[in-house]
Order: sequence, then structure tokens, then C-alpha cells
Amino acid sequence: MKNQTYRMTMLYDFYGELLTDRQKEFFDYYYNDDLSLSEIAENAGISRQGVRDVIVRAEGIMQEFEDKTHLIRRFEQMRPRIDAICAAADELRLLNDRQFENERLAALADSISEEAAALRE
Repeated sequence: MKNQTYRMTMLYDFYGELLTDRQKEFFDYYYNDDLSLSEIAENAGISRQGVRDVIVRAEGIMQEFEDKTHLIRRFEQMRPRIDAICAAADELRLLNDRQFENERLAALADSISEEAAALRE
């Protein structure tokens, strides 16, 4: 993956709900709000090492699930294919507009684009 923060954010997007509320809170502060371990520790009233332990544990839990399920890897592999489907639907729509003006072809191209957009989410 691109970098550590991106990797951790993807893990959180896919597996964050598996964490405890405290793990989610500290992870969010650290990766999304860009707070330092010291700042989080001060706000939580615990040691910097305590915060680090919670975040490292959360990272480990999420990575373990990714190692077992490979959801993120499959998601990343699917993205270019979805882009290709969208491009093909756009080309189909363009060809139809230029040559055929067939309402059924236009509806099919729209349907393909809508389904591909749903897969992106």
C-alpha cells in the first residue's frame, strides 16, 4: 500500500468496528486528527506508553483480520476493473449517441454505470 497512514486508514475503514470504543477513539485521534501520543495521553489521563499500547493493539487486531480475509487486497484489485467497466459504459453511451440513438442501449449504459458506482461504495 501507499504509506503507513493510508494503510492504517484503510484497515480502520474495513475493520474499525471490530475495535473497542477506546481503541477506536485513540486510533482516530492518532491517525485522523494527527494528535501525538503525548497529546492523547494528556487528554485521556494515562501514560504515553498506555496510548501507544492501545493503538498498536488496534493495528494488530485489524491487520490480523486483513491477513485472514484479504478484503482490502480484493478491494484494491477490483478498483481498476470497476474503472474499466465505467469507461466501457461511457464509450457505449458515446457510440450510441453518435450512431444509433437507441433508447435501450442508453438505458443499459446508464444501468452499467449505476451498478459500477454502487460497487465503488
